[in-house]
Amino acid sequence: MLSTPLIDRHIALGAKMAEFAGYNMPISYTSITDEHHAVRNGVGIFDVSHMGEFIVKGKDATQFLQSITSNDVSKLAIGDAQYSCLPNAKGGIVDDLLVYRLDEDMCAAGEQAYMLVVNASNEKKDWRWIKRHSKGLDLKLTNISAKTGLIAIQGPKAAIAIQKLTDIALSEIPYYSFKKGRFAGCDNVIVSATGYTGSGGFEIYARNKDIPKIWDKVMKSGVKFDIKPCGLGARDTLRLEKGFCLYGNDIDDKTSPLEAGLGWITKLNKGVDFPSIERFRKQKTDGLKRKLVGFKLESERRVPRHGYTIESKRGAIIGVVTSGTHSPSLDLPLGTGYVKAKFALPDTEIFIVAGGKRLTAKVCKVPFL
Repeated sequence: MLSTPLIDRHIALGAKMAEFAGYNMPISYTSITDEHHAVRNGVGIFDVSHMGEFIVKGKDATQFLQSITSNDVSKLAIGDAQYSCLPNAKGGIVDDLLVYRLDEDMCAAGEQAYMLVVNASNEKKDWRWIKRHSKGLDLKLTNISAKTGLIAIQGPKAAIAIQKLTDIALSEIPYYSFKKGRFAGCDNVIVSATGYTGSGGFEIYARNKDIPKIWDKVMKSGVKFDIKPCGLGARDTLRLEKGFCLYGNDIDDKTSPLEAGLGWITKLNKGVDFPSIERFRKQKTDGLKRKLVGFKLESERRVPRHGYTIESKRGAIIGVVTSGTHSPSLDLPLGTGYVKAKFALPDTEIFIVAGGKRLTAKVCKVPFL
């Protein structure tokens, strides 16, 4: 397995470790529930250095990204970030990703520069996809994943806990934007406000060699705010409560972004074609056959799991669970899954098949809180 630059910190803190996307990653330190509540109510810190980062720059950079991503890159000003996806040619999703519009001081005249942040499990696949579609364009592509570290400081107390570590006015960074500067004594650091927990906070991108120093200073600065190191277990419960998709569970190379409720990042009239745009236009015109929905099990305690079958009241198979957990915030089991479109209305009664038992659930709107 690969390791992040913070592996020694995780072991020293007694983290429960496991393989994730080829990396030895912390799943929890104390408990998923404790770490979850720390982020919802205070501040927590995550190591997400396993994520992939690519630099795309050149005179054709904007045109190129417009042609391979679903969202409208032309809307990004320098300092903006955007959630998007890479559609494949068969109506599915290669990956979901973040697109950062970088300062053009790193470019020659007439060039633009971007950073793409992709899922760790898809880094190699995404890199091949991007390289394959870039032929013949004025571009320079650089995979900086192996030398870039990333930590996420999340929660309502994140800004106050780390403000003294930087001259960047953290409270003045709008949602889905970023600043570049000095942080925790390290230069050339990107501080962004995108988040995957729904509780606010910041992501810190820095060189691998600087990440341990940054982690230590954040932990020290956050002591009086009761900062807690958090693992991937809490990251999953936090994102699921907010209805954020997880690649490999809720979306994959066979799911349409429209089916997944990601029509808001699928700009069908941006003036530039991208893979599967005609398929998506047809889905929008004809209507979807299935939809990703949220559901709650208000009278059950058993947790729905990825891959469980979803049935109608009469026992017909109507879908499949994609993600499920026991919500620490709501203290009940909940999940997401694809169901036939006619069963996607809120308050529709559905049944989750767990072994020999049918668990009663109700479709509900997401986010769950």
